[in-house]
Amino acid sequence: MSYACLILGESGTGKTCSLRSLNPAECLLIQPTRKPLPFRSSGWMEARKKGDGGNIFVSDNAQKIMAAMLHTTAKIIVVDDFQYILANQFMSRRKEKSYDKFTDIGGAGFDIAKLASELDFDKRVYILAHTQTDEFGKVRIKTLGKLLDDKIVLEGMFTTVLRTHVVNGQYFFSTQNSGADTVKSPMGMFDSPDIENDLAAVDTAICDYYSINQNGVNQ
Repeated sequence: MSYACLILGESGTGKTCSLRSLNPAECLLIQPTRKPLPFRSSGWMEARKKGDGGNIFVSDNAQKIMAAMLHTTAKIIVVDDFQYILANQFMSRRKEKSYDKFTDIGGAGFDIAKLASELDFDKRVYILAHTQTDEFGKVRIKTLGKLLDDKIVLEGMFTTVLRTHVVNGQYFFSTQNSGADTVKSPMGMFDSPDIENDLAAVDTAICDYYSINQNGVNQ
């Protein structure tokens, strides 16, 4: 069983930038929308063909994304801009009148989130997604609206849900629930309710907590 972690936050609050300290040689970054990384990105390269050494896979096709997750040898998988997997599918099917498309799109998101916890035991999957605020003021993952939210509570599929926030120009992850969001983390995994937005440090904390050797062997 792999370990899945959900990272939530508004655009520009440090989700993708949190990858900056990860070792690219140990990672697969999945981008549903091609975009440059927001930090000096030596070691990160888009995969254009099989075996070219690329560690960035660009696709919004859920089946191809899941195949990449299953077949990669990388121990760390990051799915960036998760909501665009859903949004791009919606836009490609926007002329369809049937509500069946919402079921299909929601199912694709569910399948990816479910698979994130079903890979080899030493793998860690980080899903980065935007947030939305519901009519009760609660902040949660952004999907495609009420038709999906009533059927799928994606945060419930994760033991750890972190949320980005910015204070005086410094970028943090929240590790504890504010009472108005869906943040959560296992008891004692993090020493502080606010930690630096450093995904490498988060990965180390998860591996230490669950006795996972970061080189891929159980301690």
